[in-house]
Amino acid sequence: MSKYIHKINYYETDKMGITHHSNYIRFMEEARMDLLTKIGYPMTRLEAEGITSPVVSVNCDYKRTTTYGDEIEIEVKVSKYTGVKLTLCYSMTNVQSGELAATATSSHCFINAEKRPIPVKKYFLELDEILKKQVDSNN
Repeated sequence: MSKYIHKINYYETDKMGITHHSNYIRFMEEARMDLLTKIGYPMTRLEAEGITSPVVSVNCDYKRTTTYGDEIEIEVKVSKYTGVKLTLCYSMTNVQSGELAATATSSHCFINAEKRPIPVKKYFLELDEILKKQVDSNN
């Protein structure tokens, strides 16, 4: 599990003054990049090793609105890892009010430079072990 804070910028709000729904997907991406960095595998390292990790699916349930200046604490957990596919769960809480703003999931695969899915264990044993431990610590 990892926690990441995002402060809502003015440009992320809509005409009604609330955070536009599409931005939550970006916040999830920020939190995912932060998690990868914290476990020692920032995207720059993965890309240098010839791996990318595209989004396969994403789902977001909006619970409460947020507005300019609010801080959102995004808790991200590795909920499932198969060796090829990774699923993350997100809980986004308004720091000021303590209210749950959104819950979400995203799924990702790992691909090589030829855009072919790869089994992480076969090529990156250390990353495979770290992701397995992340799942175990969250269950």
